[in-house]
Amino acid sequence: MTKYIVRRILWFMPVLFSIALVTFILARALPGGPFDFAGDRTIPASIVANLERKYHLDWPVWKQFASYLWDLVRLDLGPSFHFRNRTVNDILAQTFPISFQLGVLAILLGLVIGVPAGTFAALKQNTWVDYSSSFIAIIGVSVPNIVLGPFLVWALAIKLGWFPAARWGIDYTDLYLGVIPPPTIKFLKHAVLPVVTLGTGQAAVFARLTRGSLLQVIREDYIRTARAKGLRERTVIVGHALKNSLIPVVTILGPLFAAIVTGTFVVERIFGIPGMGTHFITSVNNRDYPVVMGTALVYAVLLVVANLLVDITYAWLDPRIRYE
Repeated sequence: MTKYIVRRILWFMPVLFSIALVTFILARALPGGPFDFAGDRTIPASIVANLERKYHLDWPVWKQFASYLWDLVRLDLGPSFHFRNRTVNDILAQTFPISFQLGVLAILLGLVIGVPAGTFAALKQNTWVDYSSSFIAIIGVSVPNIVLGPFLVWALAIKLGWFPAARWGIDYTDLYLGVIPPPTIKFLKHAVLPVVTLGTGQAAVFARLTRGSLLQVIREDYIRTARAKGLRERTVIVGHALKNSLIPVVTILGPLFAAIVTGTFVVERIFGIPGMGTHFITSVNNRDYPVVMGTALVYAVLLVVANLLVDITYAWLDPRIRYE
């Protein structure tokens, strides 16, 4: 296992280099430039030339990329072209913890609801429990966040007044000073609606995967052998069947974790959450190349690390899986 982990870590380097190269080329292939407009006004050509000289955009593309890689080795993602007084490191340091909190809470909610629902549906196959769980899961998958989010705001925030309609329960002055306070009761009240909006769809996906996988596993020979040995049904299901049936769920956790943690633009916009998703979309519109690059690389790092953890978890869930 140790050799496998080391080999995978070494492969991270060419993967991240390829992602950086492709993102660098595609970002600069977009029409327009970062200094073409200032609001509704066109910036004079002389000022644009000075700004491009300041940020080395007048260099050849290969030299710009080589300079970016050198800065990247030193963990310097460069200055933001749009937020002139902030660097990409500052933006990610301020927005990543918020997106991370939202993503982790949404995934936990999806697992807490989805895995038990899928398990009960599989154990009660072709009963009202199974049909009800499947129906609710289909609704959860079908209803998009852009519909569910405003509905929850209207029903639970505006009409009933149970939860705040937006924001993230933090002092935004502290946010821009780089201070992320620990979760509080105020934070949890603000987090309920966006977490439910984002986690409901994940719960539906987890429920369908758990149900389908568990139905297949409980028909395996080793499950029949465990029952024939006189083990209790709870031990058979939890200790043998459910453990192996979670492999498909774990498989999608890798890319799902990276995608949600780096920010879901729709949910962040609906609830006014200053996460990474909002900055990523804004940076594409503003041709803010360093922010685009930084966000893409953070996503790539999370993706490769999450996939490595998923592969390691495979060996724990199924002892037949070996990497040596």
